[in-house]
Amino acid sequence: VQLQASGGGLAQAGGSLRLSCVASGRTFSGGTAAWFRQAPKKEREFVAAIRENGATYYAGSVKGRFTISRDRARTTVTLQMNNLKPEDTAVYYCAARWPHTVLYYNANEYGHWGQGTLVTVSS
Repeated sequence: VQLQASGGGLAQAGGSLRLSCVASGRTFSGGTAAWFRQAPKKEREFVAAIRENGATYYAGSVKGRFTISRDRARTTVTLQMNNLKPEDTAVYYCAARWPHTVLYYNANEYGHWGQGTLVTVSS
C-alpha cells in the first residue's frame, strides 16, 4: 500500500488549502485514515481522522476550520483547510491503517504513511 499526499503550498492567513491523499494498492475501506502534521522543532501531532463508519475527529486547534472527507470510491482522503493561521505551518502527513482503530489520534497506530506535503501560512 502506498499513500501519495499532495496539495500543500503557500497561503496567507485566513486563506484556504486543500490536501489530498490517494491510496494505491487498496482502498480506505475497513480502515482509518488520518492527517498529522509536524512543525519545525516540534513533535508530530494529530490533525484529523476519518474512520471506517465515516465518523470524523479533529484536534481542538483545527476544529471548525478543517474538514476531513473521503470520496465514494474510498481511494482519496481530503483535508480542506480554511481560515488558515501561521501556526498551521507544518509538513502534513497522511496516514492509514487497517483494520480501523479507536486510537485514531495516536501516530503509533498507523503503519502506512504518505511522504508529507509542506503547508506554509504567512501572516
